[in-house]
Amino acid sequence: MKQYTVAVLGATGAVGQEMIKILQERNFPVGKLIPLASKRSAGKTLTFRGEEVTIEEACETAFAGVDIVLGAAENDIAKQFAPAIVAAGAVFVDNSSAFRMDPKVPLIVPEVNPEDVSWHNGIISNPNCSTIITVTAVNALNAIAPIRSMTASTYQAVSGAGAQGPVELMNEIEALRKGETYEPKVFSHQIAYNLIPQIGSEQVDGYTSEEMKMQNEGRKIMHLPELNVTCTCVRVPVVRSHSISVSCHFDVPVTVEQARQAIANAPGCALVDDLSKKMYPMPLDTSDQDTVFVGRIRPDLTDKCGIALWCCGDQVRKGAATNAIQIAELLVKE
Repeated sequence: MKQYTVAVLGATGAVGQEMIKILQERNFPVGKLIPLASKRSAGKTLTFRGEEVTIEEACETAFAGVDIVLGAAENDIAKQFAPAIVAAGAVFVDNSSAFRMDPKVPLIVPEVNPEDVSWHNGIISNPNCSTIITVTAVNALNAIAPIRSMTASTYQAVSGAGAQGPVELMNEIEALRKGETYEPKVFSHQIAYNLIPQIGSEQVDGYTSEEMKMQNEGRKIMHLPELNVTCTCVRVPVVRSHSISVSCHFDVPVTVEQARQAIANAPGCALVDDLSKKMYPMPLDTSDQDTVFVGRIRPDLTDKCGIALWCCGDQVRKGAATNAIQIAELLVKE
């Protein structure tokens, strides 16, 4: 099998480290790994397949001879280096939101729209983590009947805010245990024993930027340009794995049995749905793996053409790192 030179841009961050871990797990055909990070990390080493690999400074000349760049950096870094990556002849699989809504850039969830990899021009975007988890869960229903609209609430783990999210949660819990105060730094309010119903900044009509991603990205991924989504995004005191409550609305009725069967057979999904046995998706069960668990499937009592469900998935893996590597696997297959 052909071997590929793979660079990871943002290799020292949480998603970058996860990408390197998953490259090994999935036995991706890496001939040479080039970890790229800021100047302060350059010269340090990390382990890949039992060998020490030196981290290099990210710069415009770092992409010469690279086949695939996995992006795990912020928007400004992605925008800064994208021209150099494309000019070097590499394909940039970017986890930031910098290019997601660019009509010339595919936005891909491999279980949903793998065919879109064929029209890239050097850049492919990885969707938002909650969007990935949700569309993986509902795409099987979309195959039964096109989804007209969705009503969703996301319950997003603190690690979705970065490595310091869980640290702040634990520090607050410890301070409260001791009767001390703790000034939040990562979140706008105390997250311990609390819910914060805002993720992202206000964008339109009281909806946040994070909430609009579900509609805007969902339209592009599922090829549903008229899809309307009402979404509420909530930060919850869970360390890892996002959960989403979603109702899908169709133009024709879809039965619960049709939905269960379709989801049970859907790629990337596991049906966990037996209320009598207290079996349903939970963040603890979905952490550190790549399958989206789907359950609580039931009729939407407000819409005779609606189905409600609950899903959970690891936002660091399937919601970011694994999805990007699955896209790279599509490139290799192509």
